[in-house]
Amino acid sequence: MKRERVKFPKDFLWGASSSAFQIEGGWNEDGKGKTVADFNSFKRSHKQADSKIASDFYHNWRSDIDLMKELGMKVYRFSISWARIIPTGDGEINLKGIEFYNNVINYLLENGIIPMITLYHFDLPYALVEKYNGWEARESIYAFERYAKICFENFGNRVKYWQVHNEQNLMVRVDERVNIVTEDKLEADRMRAQMDYHMFLAHALAVKAFHEIVKDGKIGPAVSSTCSYPATNKPEDVLAAKMNDYFKTEYALDIHIYGEYPGYYMRYLKERGIVPKMEGEDKEILKGAKIDYIAVNYYRTLCVEYLPVDENHSIGEREAIMNEVDFNQYGYFKHLKNPNLKASEYGAQIDPSGLRLVLNNYYQKYRLPLIITENGFGTADTLTEDGRVHDDYRIDYLRQHIEACRLAIEDGVELFGYCPWSFMDLLSSHQGFKKRYGFVYVDRDDFDIKELKRIKKDSYYWYQKVIETNGEEL
Repeated sequence: MKRERVKFPKDFLWGASSSAFQIEGGWNEDGKGKTVADFNSFKRSHKQADSKIASDFYHNWRSDIDLMKELGMKVYRFSISWARIIPTGDGEINLKGIEFYNNVINYLLENGIIPMITLYHFDLPYALVEKYNGWEARESIYAFERYAKICFENFGNRVKYWQVHNEQNLMVRVDERVNIVTEDKLEADRMRAQMDYHMFLAHALAVKAFHEIVKDGKIGPAVSSTCSYPATNKPEDVLAAKMNDYFKTEYALDIHIYGEYPGYYMRYLKERGIVPKMEGEDKEILKGAKIDYIAVNYYRTLCVEYLPVDENHSIGEREAIMNEVDFNQYGYFKHLKNPNLKASEYGAQIDPSGLRLVLNNYYQKYRLPLIITENGFGTADTLTEDGRVHDDYRIDYLRQHIEACRLAIEDGVELFGYCPWSFMDLLSSHQGFKKRYGFVYVDRDDFDIKELKRIKKDSYYWYQKVIETNGEEL
C-alpha cells in the first residue's frame, strides 16, 4: 500500500528572517544607542564590515518590503533593537525608534505580510554592560521586562507573533555576545550560569506581560536546535550524544516550559560550583510563564563521543577546540567530524534528515506548535558580469530542508511556518559580507558599500515559486 503524501497546510506561513544589527545600519541615528553587537563588530572593523551600515535596511525598508511582497512572503520575522527603543537600556524612550518600527510594521501589513518580532537578538544595550555588566545583574531583568512591555503596548495591537530571546542557549556559549571577559575558565562559567539564569527570568516576565497586554497573540522562545549523533554504538557515546543535545538546547526548553532546571543540568551546576544566585520569588516567575509555541533555528547536525575527565580537567569543564558554540565538556562529550555528511566551507555539516529529527523530537517532548525561524546556507556568492547570482547550492540546500519539514508534518508534527535565514544578505558576525545567506544579493563588500543595490538571486525566483505553489514545486 502506497503512503499518502501529506501537503503543507493551506495557511502555512512561508517567510524569511533577519535581525536588527545585521541589516539595519543607522547604528547611531535618530537617538539609537550602542549595543554589545555594535561593540563586537567595531572590534573587527579593520578586517571586515561592521554594523554601522550593514545592509542599510534603516534607509531602504520601504523598497526592501516591496521585494518581500514580490517574493510572496506571508510572514517576515525580524528583530527590534532594544537600544533603538531605549538607548541606555533602562532610561528614556526614544520616540524616533518607536516611529521607525511603526513604519515598518504598518508597511508590512499594507502589503499583506504578517510581522513576527524578536525582542532581543544578540544586541544588549551597551550602557547596561557599563552599568551592571549586562545580564550578570538582576537590574537587567527588570530593564528587559520594561522594554518588552513598551514594545507590546506600542506594537501589540498589530503584531501577534513574538519571540523573546533569539538563541539564548547559543548566546551564552559565546563570551563576547554576553560580554564575558576573563581568562579564568571557572569564573567565566560562573558568570555564564548567572547570566543565563537572569535571561530565563527576563524571558518569563516578558511572556507573562505579553499575555496580559496582547490578549490574542502568541509568544515563545527561538532556540538554536541541536541534533547529535554518537560516533559509535558504544553506550557511552550514545549517552554523550544525548547529553550534548541536552546541554546545548533541551535544558533551555525545559526551563521555558517546565519552569525549572532539569536534574542533569542542576547536577552539572553543583559539580562545577556555579549554581546561580536565586531569589525567593523566582520559582513562581519561572513556573508562571506559559509559552505558546517554539521557534526553531536549524542549520546542521553534530557528531560526538564520550570525553572522560583526566588529571588536568575536572568534570563539567568546557574546552573550545572547534569553536565556543560547539564546546567539548569533560565527563560528557567531545565533537568529531561526521564522515557521512558533506559540510559547507564554514564547517556546517549539511543534514536535512536532522531537521526532521529535531522537529519530531521537540514536538513529541513538548507538544507545542513549531515554526522554523532560521535555516539556510551561508557561503560566498558571485555576481556575474550580467548582474546575476546563480546560487544553485542554496536552492539545493533549501529544497532538501523544506522536504524534511513536509515529512515532519507527515509524521504528525504541528509545524505552522518556515522562515529561512535570510531574506537578504546581511552582516555575518565573523565573516562580514563574505558569507551570504540571502535570497536578495546586497551589492557591497566588506570595505566598499558601493550603491547597496538589491539584486534578486536565482534562489529568489525559486522560492517565489515554492510559496506560490504552497511547497508543491520544489
